[in-house]
Amino acid sequence: MKSLADFLYSIVPHRQPDTVPAAPASCPSCKADFSSGSWPVLQRYRVCDVCGHHLHVRARDRIQQLVDAGTFREVNRSLESVDPLSFTDRLPYKQRLSEARKRTGATEAVVTGSCRIGGTQTVLAVLDFEFLGGSMGSVVGEKVTMAFELAIRRKLPIVTVATSGGARMQEGMLSLVQMAKTAAAARRLHEARLPFISILGDPTTGGIYASFASLGDVVIAEPRALIGFAGPRVVEQTMHQQVPDEVHRAEYLQRHGMIDQIVERPLLREKLVALLSVLRPRGQAIPAVDPGPAPQQAAAQPSRPAWDIVQLARRPDRPTSMVHLRAITSDLCELHGDKQGADDAAVVIGLAKLGDLPIAFVAQERGSGAEGDPTRGGRALPEGYRKALRMMSLANKFGLPLVTMIDTPGAYAGVEAEERGLARALAECLSYMSGIVAPTVAVVVGEGGSGGALALGVADRVLMMENAIYSVISPEGAAAILYHDAGKAEELAASLRLTAHDLEELSIVDEIVPEPEGGAHRDPVHASHLLKLAVTHALAELLKVPPRKTVHARYQKFRRMGQYNRHFNAAASREVAQLQEYMQNRMRTLRGIFPSPSAGKQGVAGHDD
Repeated sequence: MKSLADFLYSIVPHRQPDTVPAAPASCPSCKADFSSGSWPVLQRYRVCDVCGHHLHVRARDRIQQLVDAGTFREVNRSLESVDPLSFTDRLPYKQRLSEARKRTGATEAVVTGSCRIGGTQTVLAVLDFEFLGGSMGSVVGEKVTMAFELAIRRKLPIVTVATSGGARMQEGMLSLVQMAKTAAAARRLHEARLPFISILGDPTTGGIYASFASLGDVVIAEPRALIGFAGPRVVEQTMHQQVPDEVHRAEYLQRHGMIDQIVERPLLREKLVALLSVLRPRGQAIPAVDPGPAPQQAAAQPSRPAWDIVQLARRPDRPTSMVHLRAITSDLCELHGDKQGADDAAVVIGLAKLGDLPIAFVAQERGSGAEGDPTRGGRALPEGYRKALRMMSLANKFGLPLVTMIDTPGAYAGVEAEERGLARALAECLSYMSGIVAPTVAVVVGEGGSGGALALGVADRVLMMENAIYSVISPEGAAAILYHDAGKAEELAASLRLTAHDLEELSIVDEIVPEPEGGAHRDPVHASHLLKLAVTHALAELLKVPPRKTVHARYQKFRRMGQYNRHFNAAASREVAQLQEYMQNRMRTLRGIFPSPSAGKQGVAGHDD
């Protein structure tokens, strides 16, 4: 229900700005002359048509760029700041507020309301840098908090757009504590399992960046946006350090795992539409899955020796995880970073659609194998597994089916990995994946090596491509340990029972995904098609089961693996059969050496002599 102030505000003419900011005469970056010629991108998005430089854009213009036409309904616009501290610097705070209102036509540095984005009902909060640098005082903090509370009350996602210089000094500690207020509101939204997408424009610094703006499920930045807790000028004057320009840019922060994507302003709406179609509030119905035709079954027995399959799994031209994911999904949106300081290219995470079904994915990517490839051949660092853990958490939060792709010789085992907690990162993935309250499917698409592979393999259904391998250790590693000679790897490959058929027999793998004749590299498109059928059918079956039952069944499935009684009986049966075969062969041999007396007598009686 609207307050009386909001109602009165809604029936009087809106305050109009005294001046409307115009584009500069030339581009601040490439110096293109804006005074002549046609500049359609500049006029619509305030982005240079030549170099793509992003100029400041007003909050209401931003809203028009993002929302479905005619759907935005502003809330709490009557709230206006006062001067609680009677603050004066070069100008009294009251005068600064008055001039900002006249210049911008806004009551405060944030505009909040509800809207539709691509048809999805959404709460929106957009800061305006033109109003006192988009700084957060008591009213900005209050309006942002109320926007989060509105989203919680209506069970809606929220999108925030930040352009801010930080906390508003003129309100002292009353301004600073808005960081706590807005961060607490964001936490309540997360606890309600509602989506939060945060967009960072130029600049986003200080108290805004260090509170709600960093807490989105997905954090997007505009190109070259200046982002950081302390801006370069503050660092240089307080810490007496020279700050390279790149350090406070969106691209630098993405490389260090803090930003999911950098998206140009003209593409922001399209990106939001795609994300909001996948990140649904927990409890919303998941679209029915059409499994399509039944998946083709693999041959009953392997057609090749184990060592030949090892070579097929490792072929450099074998389709990688991302080749398959791009082929079988749509609206694929890759996210970046572990949000702790790094982004490991050996693990790719993101959101996508499998048909009409929204999914989360985690993929080990072994890359091209070229020198300097950042994937290190698929050997992930601890931050790669923390990145995977982050996507597992998102899948659990929103009840999204999770698909993992396994293709790694093993985790990166260098000294730096030990220093950064590799074992802990692997253990957390194993533990967390076992309890995700959503369907999970893992696919071994190439080489699944040791704990680095299993960390993504604790799934309801474990699928394995026909010519993939999955092993406790590589054949070379086993040979080096047992024979002190890695050259004997071929001899040990079969003993390790690492092929898909071996592991299906051992109940480690639930289903073998067939490959084109000769291997997946012969026809990657068809290989991906067969994989899509298998994954879709697995998810269709899992979605019929209540999530809590799925979690229990997953635990029981792994609980049974390697149980003493079960495997002791199987091993004992094999040994008895082997012993019987040995005794039969031995008896045949002995009969050949020592013929029985009855056979000898018959031979004498029948002799003519």
